[in-house]
Amino acid sequence: MIRIPPRRSRPNLLLLASALISYFCPAAFFCPAMASGTAGHEGGGESAVVETLKHDLLDAPDYEILGFHIPLPEFYIAGYSIRVTKHVLMMFIAAVVLILLIATAYRKRQVVPHGLANFFEVIVVFLRDEVVRPNLGEESHRFMPYFLTLFFFILFSNLLGLVPWGASPTANINVTAGLASLTLLLMIVMGILRQGPIGYLRSFIPPGVPIFVVPIILPIEIIGLFVKPFALTMRLFANMLGGHAVIAAFLGLIATPLIAPLSIAGALAISLLEIFVAFLQAYIFVILSAVFIGMSMHPSH
Repeated sequence: MIRIPPRRSRPNLLLLASALISYFCPAAFFCPAMASGTAGHEGGGESAVVETLKHDLLDAPDYEILGFHIPLPEFYIAGYSIRVTKHVLMMFIAAVVLILLIATAYRKRQVVPHGLANFFEVIVVFLRDEVVRPNLGEESHRFMPYFLTLFFFILFSNLLGLVPWGASPTANINVTAGLASLTLLLMIVMGILRQGPIGYLRSFIPPGVPIFVVPIILPIEIIGLFVKPFALTMRLFANMLGGHAVIAAFLGLIATPLIAPLSIAGALAISLLEIFVAFLQAYIFVILSAVFIGMSMHPSH
């Protein structure tokens, strides 16, 4: 459990780094299934735009840098194949970079945080006071490790797509589905723990509904439970995929000399916009997760 201190004190983000490991591992292995379907699609007459889109957006069983293809390992556990793909590699890189930055920011104790430590504290205090606490109330401190890990992991994964030779894992629907599944699991578990199994099932039937309407309302409410994580999945996936697709399309047009300056300017403009979108989508995913978990715990509100 992590306790977020007052505004002027140092947040213990090293606990966030350790929480990242237990959070990240189950989400990572939703990804490898896409790689087998994306290898070997390099046809002969495809345009530069299509090749750029494929290289930047699709998952792959190898990592390409400067024209070299580096094969990624494959593990066998209990007879099951678990392949490390490009997007899985990017998730590990995002986790390692986040842990290193946190360790660097707080390698020395400081009364007033500055520099990188101040950057982390501003975000932590904002998420605590404006996102988690209004939705989860007095129990918000219990959920801070999850929401902080969720925000920073999504943020760094989004930004990796803007780095040369990088890729955004959150542009892979398997990754966003894995993240949303964790929120769904937390919604169900906390709803049962807070209300009890019977009380949680009763929450699917709004109070005051006539008995003959229950067979209609109940399936709708159950479907609504799964629509919430589906919305989380598609929102993050579509926004990150769309932004990177536009950038890749602009970069693919550089091969045409007449419009190369315009395509470079367009790619630069969209890249700057994507930095804002990376923060925005991480924030939206976290605030919607907090709202959904709060609704599961406090259905009357």
